[in-house]
Amino acid sequence: MPDRQWTLLDSQGQPFSSDRPGTVGGHKKSRLYGRLDCPAALRALARGGYVASRVFFLDEATAKAAGYRPCAVCMPAEYARWKTTSPTTPATPAR
Repeated sequence: MPDRQWTLLDSQGQPFSSDRPGTVGGHKKSRLYGRLDCPAALRALARGGYVASRVFFLDEATAKAAGYRPCAVCMPAEYARWKTTSPTTPATPAR
C-alpha cells in the first residue's frame, strides 16, 4: 500500500507533495492561515464556499513566509502581534 501524500504550499506559495500532513490551513483568496480546528473556517467549510480556496502549510513559519497572515478568530495573540508589526495600508483618498 503506497504511503499517503498531502498537497501543501511551500514558502513561495507553490504546491508540493508531502509525506507529512499540514499543521495549519489557509484561505488562498484572503491570504490568511489558522488552526485546522478554527471555528470560523469550520463554519465556512460547512457552508461550502471555502473548499475551493482551502490550502495547507506544513507549519506556521511556512504560511508566514508565503505571505499569509494569522486568523483573528483562532489565533488572536498571533493576529494581534501581526497587526502591530505589519505595514499599514494607505487610506483611501476622499472623493
